[in-house]
Amino acid sequence: MAELVLIAEDDLEIAGILEAYFTREGFRTVHARDGHVALELHRSLKPDIVLADITMPRLDGWELLAEIQRRGRTPVIMITALDEDVDRLQGLRIGADDYIVKPFNPIEVVARAKAVLRRAGLSQEGPMIRTGALSIDLDSYQAKIEKDGKTIPLSLTLTEFRLLAHLARTPTKVFSRSELVDACLPGSDALDRTIDSHLSKLRKKLDQAGGEGLLASIRGVGYRLAVDR
Repeated sequence: MAELVLIAEDDLEIAGILEAYFTREGFRTVHARDGHVALELHRSLKPDIVLADITMPRLDGWELLAEIQRRGRTPVIMITALDEDVDRLQGLRIGADDYIVKPFNPIEVVARAKAVLRRAGLSQEGPMIRTGALSIDLDSYQAKIEKDGKTIPLSLTLTEFRLLAHLARTPTKVFSRSELVDACLPGSDALDRTIDSHLSKLRKKLDQAGGEGLLASIRGVGYRLAVDR
């Protein structure tokens, strides 16, 4: 079963954005608008990780973190608009696993949550994605094709790597251009033709490395990886 993320955040817009991005990456989510509700959900649902805003009503993020730490060892990432070193040090000193300052890129929040889960030994994904002849190391940002006893590394740009990793997480699923923009180029003004350009270059690199036909375009729909898992 996919990991469950408890998002303790009183700002509904921010909570909605985080829920959308975590859901897109295959997580389950649950939302609490204040610290007291977050504690109840933590007790009843036993989430795999908690994202806690510091300035919440009824019970603030520090109190929530302290109580979660008393209960056991659920990873907690603190999210706040406060960018003072004393706040960061306080959170880490009493057991926070990471600290993210608003405004933030939701893609980065998801990536850092995955890293925390891996360090805690709770991630189902792990740092590697393997599908067919393709291997992707999410920690080192390296990808390679293994075929006929040979290993051929792929020299990819960051955007190409993000696109390939996103497609590889659910191979054979067709992603629309807009989905790929949202997942791999968040906050940009990228157009469909921009994604087409990135994927055209990615396909050439895959083909040259022995992955002919690995990246498929579905006319009028989008793109997918054509692999046997």
